[in-house]
Amino acid sequence: MKVSFANRKFLKTTLFGFLVSLMCVLTFICHAPVQVGATDTNTGDSSSITRSNEDSDSDPAYLEGDLGGLTFRFSPDGENSLTATLQILLILTVISLAPSILIMLTSFTRIIIVMHFLRTALGTQTTPPNQVLIGLSLFLTFFIMAPVFNEVNTVAVQPLSNGEITYEEALDKGMAPIREFMFDQMSGSEKDLRLFLDIAGIGDVETRDEVPTRVLIPAFIISELRIAFIIGFLLYIPFLIIDMVVSSTLMSMGMMMLPPTTISMPFKILLFILADGWDLIIGQLVRTFYN
Repeated sequence: MKVSFANRKFLKTTLFGFLVSLMCVLTFICHAPVQVGATDTNTGDSSSITRSNEDSDSDPAYLEGDLGGLTFRFSPDGENSLTATLQILLILTVISLAPSILIMLTSFTRIIIVMHFLRTALGTQTTPPNQVLIGLSLFLTFFIMAPVFNEVNTVAVQPLSNGEITYEEALDKGMAPIREFMFDQMSGSEKDLRLFLDIAGIGDVETRDEVPTRVLIPAFIISELRIAFIIGFLLYIPFLIIDMVVSSTLMSMGMMMLPPTTISMPFKILLFILADGWDLIIGQLVRTFYN
C-alpha cells in the first residue's frame, strides 16, 4: 500500500510539473517576437518586420506570420482571426476530444460490441485478445468512415488551412457530413431522437437541420447500442443451440461432472470455421452501414 501511494503521489507530481511547463512554453510562444510579413495596402509594397503580440494591437496594418507549425494572424478589427492563445486552446481541445469523437460518433461502437458478443458466444474467453478486436474495429471504422472523412477534409479542413473560412464556419461545415452519417444510421430509430427532443424541451422539427447536435449525438449512441445488441443476439443463437445439444447429450450419457462448455467449444469453433465466420460476419456487419 505504501508503494502504491508513493507511485500515485509521484505520478501526480510529474503530471503537475508537466502542465506547469506546458503553460510556460505556451506563454513564451504567445509573447515572443515573430517574423511576419506586413503588406502596406496603400502602396502595395511588402516588407518583413518583427512584431510582438503587444505591438500588434496598436498597428492598424494586418500582420500575418508563421512560427513553426502555427500561423499567427493579427487583425485590428478582430474579424476572421483568433489570437495565438485561442488557436492553441482550440487545438488542444480537439486533440483531447478526438478519442471520444472517433469512438462515439462513428461506426466503432457497433463494431466493437458485436466483436465482443462474438467472442463470448464462441466461449474462447480472451481469444482473440482485446488488442486484436480493437485494432480490427478501428481499421473497419476507417474503411467505413472514409467517405465521410474525405468530405470533412474537402469542405472544412482544406478551406480552413487556406484561410478561406473561419473556425466557426469550419466547425459547422465539418459537422455536416458527420451529422448526415448519424441521421442515415438512425433510420427506423426515430424514437431515440424523439426521446432526447422531449427531454430538451424541443417541439416538432420539420428538417434535419432543426435538430441540435447535442440532441443528435446521444440519440445516435443509443441507436448504435440497440443495433449492436440485436446483432449480438442473432450471433448467439447457433452457438446456443450447440451448447444445448452437447449438454443434453452429456446428461443422457450420465456425464454430469463433465462441463458442457469443454466439449461444446471445439464444435462451435469448427462450425465457425466451416461457415467461414469471419468473412460472413464482417461482411454483413459492414453492409449494415450502407443499407
